Amino acid sequence: MDILQKIVLQKTREIALKKTLFPQDQFERSPLFGSPVKSLSAALKNSKSGIISEFKRRSPSLPRINQHSPVDQVAKGYERAGACGMSVLTNTHFFGGSLEDLVMARAATRFPLLRKEFIIDEYQILEARAHGADVILLIASILEPEQVRDFTRLAHSLGMEILLEVHDEEELDRAFIPGIQMVGVNNRNLKTFEVSLENSKRIGPNIPDEVVKVSESGISRTEAIKDLREHGFRGFLIGEHFMTSQDPGARAAEFIKTLES
Repeated sequence: MDILQKIVLQKTREIALKKTLFPQDQFERSPLFGSPVKSLSAALKNSKSGIISEFKRRSPSLPRINQHSPVDQVAKGYERAGACGMSVLTNTHFFGGSLEDLVMARAATRFPLLRKEFIIDEYQILEARAHGADVILLIASILEPEQVRDFTRLAHSLGMEILLEVHDEEELDRAFIPGIQMVGVNNRNLKTFEVSLENSKRIGPNIPDEVVKVSESGISRTEAIKDLREHGFRGFLIGEHFMTSQDPGARAAEFIKTLES
């Protein structure tokens, strides 16, 4: 069993347990459920940098990334730095995140928030909206095409946007449906955790022009972003490069300033 299969199995167990205690109709009573939604795709289209900054404490490939920086302070720092939005890892078991991180980021900032999670059930989409997410991640490799379609419809009915994550051309062909605002190419293979930016360059031309193209993982140099822009990318998700700093917001600010100069 590879790491991705282990994550999905753990998430399946978690959702089943949570449903016994927190019925999904309770999410509609959350103050955040009906709050205005902020568009990440619009922010990326109108941005000079296209940076989506990420809050991540750890990962299966890097057990200790940043255990000390408070999420609300990091979120404020990212927003001041000029990031288009923020990705918040809410997976606890493998990434050390939580839904409370999402709520704290929402309370501290006004820019769009992406719930980065292994979504396999509609329950998680309602949960995401109730905790302040504007965007959800759908990972093509763990979903059937019918699930992508149904999850997209539900998210859109709640006003949220979709970032569809793919790792190869087959996943893109199988999972993409019209109406999805953003497609992210993961440069990290979630089964092996190997990283290559060539993945984005190869897949980018196959993504429809009307869709915002996002390159994810392995980006640490402004030169890489300038190169990826030549292949049609408008969004760049960066986590570890910022979060391994003592002050992620300051590092993001320096990175964005250099990129825009």
